[in-house]
Amino acid sequence: WLYHAENNQVTLGMIVDLSYENPHMYPFAEMQRWKTHPLIKQYLEGGKRISYGARAVVKGGLNSLPKLTFPGGCLIGDDAGFLNFAKIKGSHTAMKSGMLCGEAVFEAIQAGHAKGGDLAIARMTEGEDFFAKELTAYTDKFNNSWLKEELHRSRNFGPAMHKFGLWMGGAFNFIDQNIFKVPFTLHDLVPDFSALKTVDASTFKPNYPKPDGKLNFDRLSSVFVSNTVHEENQPAHLKLTDPTIPVNVNLPKWDEPAQRYCPAGVYEIMENDDGSKRFQINAANCVHCKTCDIKDPSQNITWVTPEGGGGPNYPNM
Repeated sequence: WLYHAENNQVTLGMIVDLSYENPHMYPFAEMQRWKTHPLIKQYLEGGKRISYGARAVVKGGLNSLPKLTFPGGCLIGDDAGFLNFAKIKGSHTAMKSGMLCGEAVFEAIQAGHAKGGDLAIARMTEGEDFFAKELTAYTDKFNNSWLKEELHRSRNFGPAMHKFGLWMGGAFNFIDQNIFKVPFTLHDLVPDFSALKTVDASTFKPNYPKPDGKLNFDRLSSVFVSNTVHEENQPAHLKLTDPTIPVNVNLPKWDEPAQRYCPAGVYEIMENDDGSKRFQINAANCVHCKTCDIKDPSQNITWVTPEGGGGPNYPNM
Protein backbone atom coordinates (compact mmCIF):
# COMPACT_ATOMS: atom_id res chain seq x y z
CA TRP A 1 0.00 0.00 0.00
CA LEU A 2 0.93 3.63 -0.35
CA TYR A 3 -1.06 6.42 1.26
CA HIS A 4 -0.61 10.17 1.10
CA ALA A 5 -0.73 11.95 4.47
CA GLU A 6 -0.60 15.52 5.69
CA ASN A 7 2.56 17.65 5.72
CA ASN A 8 3.81 16.14 2.46
CA GLN A 9 4.23 12.73 4.08
CA VAL A 10 3.76 9.33 2.48
CA THR A 11 3.22 6.07 4.33
CA LEU A 12 3.92 2.82 2.53
CA GLY A 13 4.34 -0.80 3.39
CA MET A 14 4.34 -4.34 2.07
CA ILE A 15 2.65 -7.44 3.43
CA VAL A 16 4.48 -10.73 2.82
CA ASP A 17 2.54 -13.92 3.47
CA LEU A 18 4.57 -16.00 5.92
CA SER A 19 3.54 -19.16 4.09
CA TYR A 20 6.33 -18.48 1.57
CA GLU A 21 8.47 -21.47 0.56
CA ASN A 22 11.82 -20.04 -0.54
CA PRO A 23 14.27 -19.96 2.41
CA HIS A 24 16.19 -17.18 0.63
CA MET A 25 13.16 -14.88 0.71
CA TYR A 26 14.09 -11.61 2.42
CA PRO A 27 10.89 -9.65 3.20
CA PHE A 28 12.69 -6.45 4.20
CA ALA A 29 14.70 -6.46 0.97
CA GLU A 30 11.55 -7.24 -1.03
CA MET A 31 10.11 -3.96 0.16
CA GLN A 32 13.32 -2.11 -0.73
CA ARG A 33 13.15 -3.58 -4.23
CA TRP A 34 9.46 -2.67 -4.51
CA LYS A 35 10.33 0.96 -3.84
CA THR A 36 12.46 1.03 -7.00
CA HIS A 37 9.39 0.51 -9.19
CA PRO A 38 8.77 3.74 -11.14
CA LEU A 39 5.18 3.97 -9.89
CA ILE A 40 6.35 3.97 -6.26
CA LYS A 41 9.71 5.66 -6.75
CA GLN A 42 8.15 8.87 -8.09
CA TYR A 43 6.57 9.60 -4.70
CA LEU A 44 9.73 8.90 -2.70
CA GLU A 45 12.52 10.60 -4.61
CA GLY A 46 13.87 13.62 -2.78
CA GLY A 47 12.13 12.62 0.42
CA LYS A 48 13.50 11.64 3.81
CA ARG A 49 12.82 8.46 5.74
CA ILE A 50 11.35 9.49 9.11
CA SER A 51 10.00 6.27 10.60
CA TYR A 52 10.06 2.50 10.24
CA GLY A 53 8.22 -0.40 11.78
CA ALA A 54 7.15 -3.99 11.27
CA ARG A 55 4.73 -6.48 12.75
CA ALA A 56 3.06 -9.77 11.94
CA VAL A 57 -0.51 -9.40 10.67
CA VAL A 58 -3.16 -11.71 12.11
CA LYS A 59 -4.96 -12.68 8.91
CA GLY A 60 -6.41 -16.13 9.55
CA GLY A 61 -9.92 -14.71 9.61
CA LEU A 62 -13.01 -16.60 10.68
CA ASN A 63 -11.32 -20.00 10.42
CA SER A 64 -8.68 -19.00 12.97
CA LEU A 65 -10.70 -17.13 15.58
CA PRO A 66 -9.91 -18.20 19.16
CA LYS A 67 -12.38 -18.41 22.01
CA LEU A 68 -13.37 -14.77 22.44
CA THR A 69 -13.93 -14.72 26.20
CA PHE A 70 -12.13 -15.77 29.35
CA PRO A 71 -12.83 -15.12 33.04
CA GLY A 72 -12.52 -11.38 33.51
CA GLY A 73 -11.93 -10.35 29.92
CA CYS A 74 -12.61 -10.52 26.20
CA LEU A 75 -10.54 -10.54 23.02
CA ILE A 76 -11.34 -7.75 20.57
CA GLY A 77 -9.85 -6.24 17.43
CA ASP A 78 -6.55 -7.56 16.20
CA ASP A 79 -5.99 -9.55 19.40
CA ALA A 80 -8.91 -11.72 18.32
CA GLY A 81 -7.97 -11.71 14.63
CA PHE A 82 -10.86 -9.77 13.11
CA LEU A 83 -8.91 -8.57 10.07
CA ASN A 84 -10.71 -8.97 6.73
CA PHE A 85 -7.90 -10.66 4.81
CA ALA A 86 -9.60 -10.26 1.43
CA LYS A 87 -9.45 -6.48 1.81
CA ILE A 88 -6.52 -6.21 4.26
CA LYS A 89 -8.72 -3.93 6.34
CA GLY A 90 -9.46 -4.22 10.03
CA SER A 91 -10.08 -0.83 11.62
CA HIS A 92 -13.84 -1.04 11.15
CA THR A 93 -13.99 -4.64 12.38
CA ALA A 94 -11.88 -3.77 15.42
CA MET A 95 -14.18 -0.90 16.31
CA LYS A 96 -17.28 -3.06 15.87
CA SER A 97 -15.87 -5.78 18.12
CA GLY A 98 -15.15 -3.14 20.77
CA MET A 99 -18.72 -1.88 20.50
CA LEU A 100 -20.12 -5.40 20.85
CA CYS A 101 -17.93 -6.04 23.88
CA GLY A 102 -18.93 -2.72 25.45
CA GLU A 103 -22.61 -3.50 24.96
CA ALA A 104 -22.18 -6.92 26.56
CA VAL A 105 -20.30 -5.44 29.53
CA PHE A 106 -22.93 -2.73 30.03
CA GLU A 107 -25.75 -5.26 29.95
CA ALA A 108 -23.91 -7.46 32.44
CA ILE A 109 -23.42 -4.51 34.79
CA GLN A 110 -27.10 -3.64 34.47
CA ALA A 111 -28.01 -7.21 35.31
CA GLY A 112 -25.75 -7.04 38.35
CA HIS A 113 -27.47 -3.88 39.56
CA ALA A 114 -30.86 -5.47 39.02
CA LYS A 115 -29.80 -8.20 41.43
CA GLY A 116 -28.59 -5.66 43.97
CA GLY A 117 -24.93 -5.96 43.05
CA ASP A 118 -22.43 -3.29 44.07
CA LEU A 119 -20.45 -2.11 41.05
CA ALA A 120 -17.63 -0.76 43.23
CA ILE A 121 -16.69 -4.24 44.39
CA ALA A 122 -18.21 -5.98 41.36
CA ARG A 123 -20.15 -8.59 43.22
CA MET A 124 -23.56 -10.11 42.87
CA THR A 125 -25.99 -10.33 45.76
CA GLU A 126 -25.24 -14.03 45.86
CA GLY A 127 -21.67 -13.16 46.87
CA GLU A 128 -20.32 -14.43 43.56
CA ASP A 129 -17.41 -12.62 41.92
CA PHE A 130 -18.94 -10.67 39.05
CA PHE A 131 -15.88 -10.96 36.82
CA ALA A 132 -15.27 -14.64 37.51
CA LYS A 133 -17.98 -15.35 34.96
CA GLU A 134 -17.24 -15.23 31.26
CA LEU A 135 -19.02 -12.62 29.19
CA THR A 136 -20.61 -15.12 26.82
CA ALA A 137 -23.09 -12.49 25.64
CA TYR A 138 -20.20 -10.93 23.70
CA THR A 139 -19.79 -14.13 21.68
CA ASP A 140 -23.54 -14.23 21.05
CA LYS A 141 -23.51 -10.63 19.86
CA PHE A 142 -20.61 -11.36 17.52
CA ASN A 143 -22.40 -14.37 16.04
CA ASN A 144 -25.44 -12.20 15.27
CA SER A 145 -23.57 -9.19 13.86
CA TRP A 146 -22.47 -8.01 10.42
CA LEU A 147 -18.90 -8.53 11.64
CA LYS A 148 -19.24 -12.30 11.50
CA GLU A 149 -21.05 -12.06 8.17
CA GLU A 150 -18.18 -10.06 6.68
CA LEU A 151 -15.55 -12.48 7.97
CA HIS A 152 -17.63 -15.40 6.69
CA ARG A 153 -17.70 -13.90 3.19
CA SER A 154 -13.90 -13.65 3.13
CA ARG A 155 -13.17 -16.95 4.91
CA ASN A 156 -11.87 -18.73 1.78
CA PHE A 157 -9.62 -15.95 0.48
CA GLY A 158 -6.35 -16.97 2.14
CA PRO A 159 -6.79 -20.76 1.98
CA ALA A 160 -7.66 -20.55 -1.74
CA MET A 161 -4.46 -18.64 -2.52
CA HIS A 162 -2.41 -21.11 -0.51
CA LYS A 163 -4.03 -24.24 -1.94
CA PHE A 164 -4.44 -23.27 -5.59
CA GLY A 165 -1.70 -20.68 -6.13
CA LEU A 166 -1.84 -17.13 -7.40
CA TRP A 167 -3.75 -17.64 -10.66
CA MET A 168 -6.17 -20.44 -9.79
CA GLY A 169 -6.61 -19.09 -6.27
CA GLY A 170 -7.26 -15.62 -7.66
CA ALA A 171 -9.88 -16.99 -10.06
CA PHE A 172 -11.54 -18.93 -7.24
CA ASN A 173 -11.66 -15.82 -5.07
CA PHE A 174 -13.04 -13.67 -7.88
CA ILE A 175 -15.92 -16.10 -8.30
CA ASP A 176 -16.44 -16.48 -4.55
CA GLN A 177 -16.32 -12.75 -3.86
CA ASN A 178 -18.16 -11.38 -6.90
CA ILE A 179 -20.32 -13.99 -8.66
CA PHE A 180 -21.69 -16.48 -6.16
CA LYS A 181 -20.73 -17.78 -2.75
CA VAL A 182 -19.32 -21.28 -2.71
CA PRO A 183 -21.20 -23.56 -0.28
CA PHE A 184 -18.08 -24.92 1.40
CA THR A 185 -15.16 -23.67 3.48
CA LEU A 186 -11.49 -24.16 2.65
CA HIS A 187 -8.99 -24.59 5.46
CA ASP A 188 -5.26 -23.97 5.79
CA LEU A 189 -3.85 -27.27 7.03
CA VAL A 190 -0.14 -26.45 6.70
CA PRO A 191 1.39 -24.11 9.32
CA ASP A 192 3.46 -21.25 7.93
CA PHE A 193 6.67 -22.62 9.44
CA SER A 194 6.15 -25.97 7.68
CA ALA A 195 5.87 -24.37 4.24
CA LEU A 196 9.58 -23.55 4.01
CA LYS A 197 11.53 -25.69 1.56
CA THR A 198 15.10 -26.76 2.22
CA VAL A 199 18.04 -25.06 0.53
CA ASP A 200 18.55 -28.12 -1.70
CA ALA A 201 14.94 -28.05 -2.87
CA SER A 202 14.88 -24.31 -3.49
CA THR A 203 18.11 -22.89 -4.89
CA PHE A 204 16.70 -19.65 -6.32
CA LYS A 205 18.27 -16.62 -4.65
CA PRO A 206 16.52 -13.31 -5.37
CA ASN A 207 18.69 -10.41 -6.48
CA TYR A 208 18.05 -7.49 -4.15
CA PRO A 209 19.30 -3.91 -4.62
CA LYS A 210 22.04 -2.68 -2.34
CA PRO A 211 21.13 0.10 0.12
CA ASP A 212 21.88 3.55 -1.24
CA GLY A 213 20.75 5.54 1.82
CA LYS A 214 18.29 7.51 -0.30
CA LEU A 215 15.63 5.16 -1.63
CA ASN A 216 16.80 1.80 -0.28
CA PHE A 217 18.02 1.32 3.26
CA ASP A 218 19.59 -1.31 5.49
CA ARG A 219 17.82 -2.84 8.46
CA LEU A 220 19.93 -1.39 11.27
CA SER A 221 19.51 2.24 10.22
CA SER A 222 15.80 1.53 9.77
CA VAL A 223 15.50 0.14 13.29
CA PHE A 224 17.05 3.37 14.57
CA VAL A 225 14.09 5.40 13.27
CA SER A 226 11.63 2.94 14.84
CA ASN A 227 12.55 4.47 18.22
CA THR A 228 13.14 1.01 19.68
CA VAL A 229 14.40 1.07 23.27
CA HIS A 230 14.99 -1.77 25.73
CA GLU A 231 16.41 -1.71 29.24
CA GLU A 232 20.11 -2.54 29.20
CA ASN A 233 21.44 -5.85 30.55
CA GLN A 234 18.03 -7.51 30.80
CA PRO A 235 17.60 -11.20 29.91
CA ALA A 236 16.86 -11.71 26.22
CA HIS A 237 13.12 -11.86 25.60
CA LEU A 238 13.71 -14.15 22.62
CA LYS A 239 14.02 -17.66 24.02
CA LEU A 240 15.58 -20.67 22.31
CA THR A 241 14.23 -24.09 23.25
CA ASP A 242 17.51 -25.63 22.07
CA PRO A 243 20.47 -23.26 21.48
CA THR A 244 22.16 -25.77 19.15
CA ILE A 245 19.35 -25.94 16.58
CA PRO A 246 20.11 -22.68 14.68
CA VAL A 247 23.64 -23.79 13.73
CA ASN A 248 23.23 -27.58 13.66
CA VAL A 249 19.80 -27.83 12.01
CA ASN A 250 18.52 -24.56 10.57
CA LEU A 251 21.80 -23.46 8.97
CA PRO A 252 22.45 -26.56 6.83
CA LYS A 253 18.78 -27.19 5.97
CA TRP A 254 17.46 -23.65 5.41
CA ASP A 255 20.56 -21.41 5.57
CA GLU A 256 19.12 -20.18 8.90
CA PRO A 257 16.18 -18.12 7.58
CA ALA A 258 16.06 -16.04 10.78
CA GLN A 259 18.87 -14.00 9.23
CA ARG A 260 16.39 -12.84 6.58
CA TYR A 261 12.81 -13.05 7.84
CA CYS A 262 13.55 -10.82 10.84
CA PRO A 263 12.87 -7.19 9.79
CA ALA A 264 15.17 -5.81 12.48
CA GLY A 265 18.39 -7.79 12.05
CA VAL A 266 18.03 -9.46 15.43
CA TYR A 267 19.47 -12.81 14.37
CA GLU A 268 22.94 -13.33 12.92
CA ILE A 269 25.21 -16.26 12.15
CA MET A 270 28.66 -15.25 13.35
CA GLU A 271 32.02 -16.95 12.91
CA ASN A 272 34.22 -17.71 15.90
CA ASP A 273 38.00 -17.40 15.92
CA ASP A 274 38.34 -21.13 15.33
CA GLY A 275 36.11 -20.99 12.25
CA SER A 276 33.05 -22.48 13.93
CA LYS A 277 29.65 -20.82 13.69
CA ARG A 278 27.49 -19.35 16.42
CA PHE A 279 23.97 -17.93 16.53
CA GLN A 280 23.80 -14.39 17.87
CA ILE A 281 20.62 -12.70 19.13
CA ASN A 282 20.63 -8.90 19.14
CA ALA A 283 17.52 -8.62 21.29
CA ALA A 284 17.86 -4.85 21.70
CA ASN A 285 16.98 -4.43 18.00
CA CYS A 286 13.67 -6.29 18.29
CA VAL A 287 10.60 -4.38 17.07
CA HIS A 288 8.26 -7.03 18.52
CA CYS A 289 6.79 -8.17 15.22
CA LYS A 290 6.75 -11.84 16.36
CA THR A 291 7.71 -13.13 12.91
CA CYS A 292 10.37 -15.40 14.41
CA ASP A 293 7.85 -17.05 16.73
CA ILE A 294 5.71 -17.86 13.68
CA LYS A 295 8.17 -18.63 10.87
CA ASP A 296 11.08 -20.44 12.55
CA PRO A 297 11.00 -23.83 10.75
CA SER A 298 12.10 -25.71 13.88
CA GLN A 299 9.72 -23.79 16.14
CA ASN A 300 12.69 -23.16 18.38
CA ILE A 301 12.15 -19.43 19.07
CA THR A 302 9.61 -18.09 21.55
CA TRP A 303 8.90 -14.37 21.94
CA VAL A 304 8.10 -13.32 25.51
CA THR A 305 7.37 -9.90 26.97
CA PRO A 306 10.59 -7.97 27.68
CA GLU A 307 11.27 -6.26 30.98
CA GLY A 308 10.40 -2.61 31.49
CA GLY A 309 7.85 -2.39 28.68
CA GLY A 310 10.55 -1.80 26.08
CA GLY A 311 10.14 -1.94 22.34
CA PRO A 312 9.39 0.32 19.37
CA ASN A 313 7.58 3.64 19.62
CA TYR A 314 5.52 4.63 16.60
CA PRO A 315 4.37 8.25 17.06
CA ASN A 316 3.23 8.80 13.48
CA MET A 317 2.54 5.36 12.05
